[in-house]
Amino acid sequence: MQRREVLTFLAAAAASGRMAWPTALRAQDQASSRQGAGDQIGQVATLQGSATVARGGPAVALRVNDFILENDALETGVSSTLGVTFDDETTFSLSANTHITINEFVYQQGGSGNAALFTVARGTAAFLASKVASTGDMKIATPIATMGIRGTTGVVDVPEAGTTGEPRIKLYADADGHVGRIALIRQLDERLDKTSQEALAKWEFTPALRNGLPVDVDAVFEIPFHLTPKLAK
Repeated sequence: MQRREVLTFLAAAAASGRMAWPTALRAQDQASSRQGAGDQIGQVATLQGSATVARGGPAVALRVNDFILENDALETGVSSTLGVTFDDETTFSLSANTHITINEFVYQQGGSGNAALFTVARGTAAFLASKVASTGDMKIATPIATMGIRGTTGVVDVPEAGTTGEPRIKLYADADGHVGRIALIRQLDERLDKTSQEALAKWEFTPALRNGLPVDVDAVFEIPFHLTPKLAK
């Protein structure tokens, strides 16, 4: 199973089998009847059901091949999924009732100022970080933390306001057995975050093999971290 196939499976599992992963190839020359292409940073790759975009005004319905712009607020409807591919080949797949804002997206091939900030306010968003994460500064924000992403694949899950549970991010091991790096930039407990990151940095997995070759793992490990009384002092 290749990485993109694994992510399709993982994203679908996170959304109870209803999430579709966007293709990495975009129709670069396709024009939208409602949007200008000059400032586009991405494009709607897949859409099942309904989704909207708000650009400082009332939300309007999205369609496949519509352009995505910086500061767009995207939202999926009930029983709906949305796949977006960005100019650096980063892909996001949103499950139903998910709200995400593209606060910043700057990418230039070979450039030194590449940066992106995505805010997931509600719902489940699977992602495959690409060139901005590997050459610049990619961040994903939730209501309780902002995380720096470095070439990582994973899923961000943010519960509805007023419900039980906390926002969480799940990372997946690559074919080499290593988990991609994530750095907490804003957090609730500095000591717990530092300790858990130090522990995760030492982890390695034995990769699964197919025909003698390593493949991406499709298992999810959720491990709660707690400070011991000694470390909590």
